Amino acid sequence: MKTMIERGKAVRKSPLINFNMVELAFRMMKIPGVARRHSWSRGDLNNMRFLPVNEEIEAPEGFPLPIELLYRLIDEASYRVVIDYCFCRRGCDCKTYPVSTGCLVLGAGAKQIATSVRREVGVEEARRHTDDAVATGLVPFIGKIRLDNLLYGIKDHGRFLTVCFCCECCCVSRFTQHIPIADLEPAYTRLPGVEVIVSDECVGCGECVEGCFMNAISVEGGKAVIGEYCRACGRCATVCPSEALEVRLTDPAFLEEAYRQISGYVNIK
Repeated sequence: MKTMIERGKAVRKSPLINFNMVELAFRMMKIPGVARRHSWSRGDLNNMRFLPVNEEIEAPEGFPLPIELLYRLIDEASYRVVIDYCFCRRGCDCKTYPVSTGCLVLGAGAKQIATSVRREVGVEEARRHTDDAVATGLVPFIGKIRLDNLLYGIKDHGRFLTVCFCCECCCVSRFTQHIPIADLEPAYTRLPGVEVIVSDECVGCGECVEGCFMNAISVEGGKAVIGEYCRACGRCATVCPSEALEVRLTDPAFLEEAYRQISGYVNIK
């Protein structure tokens, strides 16, 4: 039997999944108790986080940058594959970002993905794929996500890690805004030691509101306000025309802590 992603490749003009149904499923998670039981949002089955990639990240001298966490995971993985296309952007018929920039999947479990929809890559090519995705404005979203087991037809043995390259218009991460914050935090956590700061340069234009994955920003009293749903991806700082938002690293141990958390969920070696 073909997996969902194989069927999407076979019928290129058809969406891989019905995104209206996906959004409906996430909207239902607003019902008390549903999110804690649904496999797409349970904290014991999912552990994902955005890596801020804004070029103007404020970091004291000697701090490692967030992208170095992903490079480390790439370097240490026993196996690396690139998916031929992004199923989210294809499913939503994205007009802004390249559909051809697919996920990077690390770890032995990636071998189970059908060879018809992926290619094996080495360390250098995996790094180039990452750099090219970031250069087009996509944001890495890394960790373990239960939905991928269904999409790729992989049994959940904790042996693979997904690196999605997300856009603000199409990717599945946009649906997580429907999950109550108490249930969202264990599964879609913030990178430790990263903050988003709004400076006095903010004019309240609202560009950051439009560019936020999580609908975590509002404009109040003529100034942007960062809400509790913020995952510190840095997308808002990238799109701000006034350069009024800053991504700051506040803990030099953030990379080791994030690595520890991710490796606790996913074995990539």
